[in-house]
Amino acid sequence: MSTVSKTHSIKAVQLIQQYAERLHFNTPSDYDTILTAIGDARVVMIGEASHGSHEFYWHRAEITKRLIQEKGFTIVACEADWPSAYHVNRWVKGLSSASNIKNANDALKEFKQYPSWMWRNTVVVEFITWLRRHNEKIADPKKKTGFFGIDLYSLQTSREEVLRYLEKHDSSLAAEARKNYACFERYSDEKQYRYCAATKRIAGCENETIDVFQKMLERHSRMIAEAKGRDHEIDESFYTMENAKIVREAEKYYRHIVEGGAIAWNIRDTHMCNCLQDLLRYYGRGTKAVIWAHNSHIGDARETDALYAREVNIGQLVRERFGIGNTFNIGSTTYTGTVTAAISWNMDPDFKHVRPSLNESVEFLLHEALIQDPVLTYEGQYYLLFRSNNPYIQLSKELHTELRKKRFERTIGAIYRPHTERQSHYFGASLSTQFDCVIHIEETHALRPLEIHPTWIQAETEHVPDTFSMNCTGGPKKL
Repeated sequence: MSTVSKTHSIKAVQLIQQYAERLHFNTPSDYDTILTAIGDARVVMIGEASHGSHEFYWHRAEITKRLIQEKGFTIVACEADWPSAYHVNRWVKGLSSASNIKNANDALKEFKQYPSWMWRNTVVVEFITWLRRHNEKIADPKKKTGFFGIDLYSLQTSREEVLRYLEKHDSSLAAEARKNYACFERYSDEKQYRYCAATKRIAGCENETIDVFQKMLERHSRMIAEAKGRDHEIDESFYTMENAKIVREAEKYYRHIVEGGAIAWNIRDTHMCNCLQDLLRYYGRGTKAVIWAHNSHIGDARETDALYAREVNIGQLVRERFGIGNTFNIGSTTYTGTVTAAISWNMDPDFKHVRPSLNESVEFLLHEALIQDPVLTYEGQYYLLFRSNNPYIQLSKELHTELRKKRFERTIGAIYRPHTERQSHYFGASLSTQFDCVIHIEETHALRPLEIHPTWIQAETEHVPDTFSMNCTGGPKKL
C-alpha cells in the first residue's frame, strides 16, 4: 500500500472509531439513534451481506420489532416468494384461512424452493412467533402487521394459486385462465421454458400471461368498487391478482435470463419495487413498510459497480420513487466467521467458513478500526450513521467523505465460493452513499436452518471459534 493510501486509511480508521455507535445484543436501546435517524420514513430497507449469517437476521428482526411497535410499520416485505410468504401472513394475522396452521414452523412449511434456509431458520421462527403475539393484542385488523414476499420466482405456484381461486369464485374466468396457462404445460419446468423462449424455438407465453393478469385486475377493481369495505374476500382477490402479476413478470424474467447482462436483474428488482408499491397502495395512506433483502438489492445501485452494468435495484428505485427523505436503508458487513451457504445452486446448504476480508475492502477497514479500539473489540460489533431524516442528529461530513471513496465490498448470497472469492464475491462500492447506516459484525455465525443437512452438522461440530461463542440469547459473546 502506498504512503498516500496508507495515510487515507489511518484517517478513515480514526473517523470510524470516533463516530462508531456501540452495539450489544439484547439491548434494544442501542438502536435508539437509528430509530431517530429513520424519522418519519415510509420505507425502511434492512439488508444482509449474506443469506446465511445469524447476526444479520437477528439485528434486522430486532430493529423491525421496534419499527412495528414505535413507528407503526404494518408491512414486512421480504425477498421471498409471494405465495409462500402469504401462508405466513395468514398465520401471523390470525386469519380464519390459517386455522389449520399449528405453529411458526408449520407457517413456514411452504418455503420449499431453494434456498429454503433463507426463511426456514430459527431467527425467522422467533420473529413470526413474536409477530403473531403482537397482532393478537390489536383489535383493528387494518393495524395488524403482515408478512409478504415480493420476489417473482414462484411462476408455477402462483399459476396454480390463480386457477385455484378462480375455480372457486369465477368458473367462467377460470376456464379462460386455464386455457391461457396451458401454454406452459408443454415444458417440464422453468429451466426448459427459459431455454426454449430465449432461443426463439417457441413464441413464448407472454400474451397469455398478460391476458390473465388484465382480467384479474379488472375483476379486482370491480370488487373494490362494489364492496362497502375491505374484508377477507377482497384480501384474497388482491392476493390472487398479485399472483397473476407474478406469472406475467416471471415469464418475462425467464424469457430474458439467458441473454445475460442487466435485463433479467432489472426485471426482478423492478417487480419487487412494484409489488411493494402495490402493498402500500392497497393498505392505504400512511402505511409503512420495512423491506428485508440482500445488501445487493437494498443498497443504492447507483453507488456501486452496478451503475456501469446498467443495473437498477430496490434501493435505487425506492429512493427515486418515494424521495430519499421518505426512505432509510441499513446495510451490514462482516470481517470473518461462518455462514450457511452452498457451493452451487440447488445443492445442500453447508456450514462454511468465511475467509477474512481482502485488505483492499471496506470490511477490512471496518475490521481495522475495531481491533485498534479496546471498547469496540470487546463488543465485536458497532454501527455507523451516514444520513438522517432527523435534522437534530449531528453527522460527520468527514466520515461520509472518507467512506464515499470506492472500495471493494463483499457479498455472499445463497452460494459461497471462498476459493474464487475476489472474482465471485467482491464489487466496488461507495459505502456512505450506498447506505444510510451500516452495521458491522466482526465475526458472524452460520444461520441455523430448520432442516439441517448432515454435512452442516459435521462442519459445525468440527468448527472451533477463534474469538466468539454463541450464547443462549442468540448473539455472540466475547470469551
